[in-house]
Amino acid sequence: MFPFLLPLFYPALCEPIRYSIPEELAKGAVVGNLAKDLGLSVLDVSERKLRVSAEKLLFSVDAESGDLLVKDRIDREQICKERRTCELQLEAVVENPLNIFHIIVVVEDINDHPPQFDKKEIHLEVFESVSVGTRISLDPATDPDINMNSVKDYQMNPNTYFSLMVRVNSEGGKYPELSLEKPLDREEQRSHHLILTALDGGTPTRSASVGIEIFVRDTNDNPPMFSQDEYRVSVSEKLPPGSSVLQVTASDQDEGVNAEINYYFRSTALSTKYMFSLDEKSGIIKNNQSLDFENTERYTMEVEAKDGGGISTQCKVIIEVLDENDNSPEIIITTLSDQIVEDSHPGMVVALFKTRDQDSRENGEVTCDLNSDVPFKIHSSSNNYYKLVTDGPLDREQTPEYNVTITATDRGKPPLSSSATITLHITDVNDNAPVFQQASYVVHVAENNPPGASIAQVSAFDPDLGPNGQVSYSIVASDLEPRALSSYVSVSAQSGAVFAQRAFDHEQLRAFELTLQARDQGSPALGANVSLRVLVGDRNDNAPRVLYPALGPDGSALFDTVPRAAQPGYLVTKVVAVDADSGHNAWLSYHVLQASEPGLFSLGLRTGEVRTARALGDRDAARQRLLVAVRDGGQPPLSATATLHLVFADSLHEALPDLSDRPAPADPQAELQFYLVVALALISVLFLLAVILAIALRLRRSSSPGAWGCLQPGLCVKAGPVAPPNYSEGTLPYSYDLYVAHTGKTEFNFLRCSEPFHSTQDIVCGDSSGALIPLQDGNNLTSHPEILTPVSFIFMSYVIF
Repeated sequence: MFPFLLPLFYPALCEPIRYSIPEELAKGAVVGNLAKDLGLSVLDVSERKLRVSAEKLLFSVDAESGDLLVKDRIDREQICKERRTCELQLEAVVENPLNIFHIIVVVEDINDHPPQFDKKEIHLEVFESVSVGTRISLDPATDPDINMNSVKDYQMNPNTYFSLMVRVNSEGGKYPELSLEKPLDREEQRSHHLILTALDGGTPTRSASVGIEIFVRDTNDNPPMFSQDEYRVSVSEKLPPGSSVLQVTASDQDEGVNAEINYYFRSTALSTKYMFSLDEKSGIIKNNQSLDFENTERYTMEVEAKDGGGISTQCKVIIEVLDENDNSPEIIITTLSDQIVEDSHPGMVVALFKTRDQDSRENGEVTCDLNSDVPFKIHSSSNNYYKLVTDGPLDREQTPEYNVTITATDRGKPPLSSSATITLHITDVNDNAPVFQQASYVVHVAENNPPGASIAQVSAFDPDLGPNGQVSYSIVASDLEPRALSSYVSVSAQSGAVFAQRAFDHEQLRAFELTLQARDQGSPALGANVSLRVLVGDRNDNAPRVLYPALGPDGSALFDTVPRAAQPGYLVTKVVAVDADSGHNAWLSYHVLQASEPGLFSLGLRTGEVRTARALGDRDAARQRLLVAVRDGGQPPLSATATLHLVFADSLHEALPDLSDRPAPADPQAELQFYLVVALALISVLFLLAVILAIALRLRRSSSPGAWGCLQPGLCVKAGPVAPPNYSEGTLPYSYDLYVAHTGKTEFNFLRCSEPFHSTQDIVCGDSSGALIPLQDGNNLTSHPEILTPVSFIFMSYVIF
């Protein structure tokens, strides 16, 4: 296809694209849309890798828009020095296919330099005999800018003796001269002070001023005269330093001191003054340094001849440098393809290079050749630009790389040559997909695994080389929620290690499946998929949870009744527990840790059923307490405990009084707590009685009958929560109120009255006394009757934790 495309690109290769920009353009400024001018779209800019190359890269290409941008500072005076036309040569390179385009950027001058005088002040000596109309040449101002931005005019402050005249030479240069308007008289005025101002033609106008001090002397009326107004000489660039280049001569018709002529450089660039020296007496010009045609082809200078009387005249000197074949050709590789596939067709461009010879004419004409026995050849694409293309089949397995030597020879006498060697690497074709070591993977992971740990390793092999053999791994599918997948697992793209991102919970997720993909880096990329099944194993991380017996809604301990005539094997109750684990970790067993009467009840090891082991004896307490432990089958096992309160009674109404009449044995710790509570209660009651007595005495003294209203006999109100309806309704001769403490201890208060009352009402008693039976907790039921007096009182209970 390349031979057919070559005619389309050849006109663009031969005819350069030209842009014009002012100097000192800001960095990043747009020169022009290079992609548009080359006929490329915005997508082609990045796909075909559009870029520019030059010896000093002052420009770059925007990869998004294709604009040619300013990359570095552009100073016309520094780049092109004294040349009138400043052109920068660039090459635009594109790939796929490789091609090159010539670009010329013309740098226009801007007025960025003001005029400058060589001296801060000009001193002149003029004889008074100078006739009216005589012109005195002045040192002109120099301006590195060109054209309109160079020096365009001079101005001088008004003076009756002198006027300003501007002389224009053959090249358009302007030189200021003073013209004498009236005769000078040294005795009348010894000196004259003038101010000369140089103006350039830029916008805005820049200027510079210099003071002129004119000292009037006597009698010198003839200026020096050069033999030529313009001197021209051509010298070879091989001229040794210190050699005589040219001699200028001037004569003066005066005699004595007025005829002694000295020679000086004026209106000459500093670079020229450094290159050449002028003998003030003889007028011989010598070169101080070696000449280089490739750097400067011509030097122009102004030489002034001044006699002893201060009168001077000028001439122009032009020194042209002749080229010699002193530079070998250079080979510059502009583009080198980094990927040459082994199935490339003949004629494929693999490199672009150019030759450069700084010499001129036949000394700069270059031909290129290749070393033998390589399947490549050279095509000349344009002036000094060449393409290196394939010229035969390539076989990476036989020759993975080629060292190609390019030789460039000029046509000078004697000819000079140079060579450059490039290494071309043949790349592999991506024709093999990655292969996993297993058809599928199954991995077992115990729950509560540490987050970030590796749980599996998959590996795939690709026999290709380079990027075609570099395998990366990823997760492409899963039976988990897509949004939750990243919080569960991840895979290392480089190693294929699968990491857990969180601790798995067997009770929530027992298994899940992933589809992993191994994909190479070829183009187009090839890949293979494999399934990975993750099984989450159970650990004994959940203790059994007792469902029954449970505390009441208000936190009080419940009890179960057992008929007094229950026979051995009678099912009393059942401890119900569950375990969130599975397998052996959820296999529960039930054990009796503590019993009020060992041997009275039996507990099913696996069922948790509580049965009577024998009949109730006369010595057995009516209230029994069992402490049951529930253990699972894990390693180590986890357990939970449950307390059973069993009351032997034939009915619920019989069980309630029995709780106060027949106390069950309690452990020493519970009895100690009870006694401490009783002691604190007694102390509190004594304190309250003392307070009440003091209040009663004070009320009696005040003789207020209303103050005793709340202490009248027959009125007893006990505020607080009322007994549940199922505990207050029945055939018992007494009514009961059930009080439950919310501080972790359960307390039953039974208030006996002489008259029946409803459970939903406050307890109101007459003169008859009652008994208060507290049940301290579910583990120790004791009866402590206290006689209620007709006088109401405040009762405070203390609970010791």
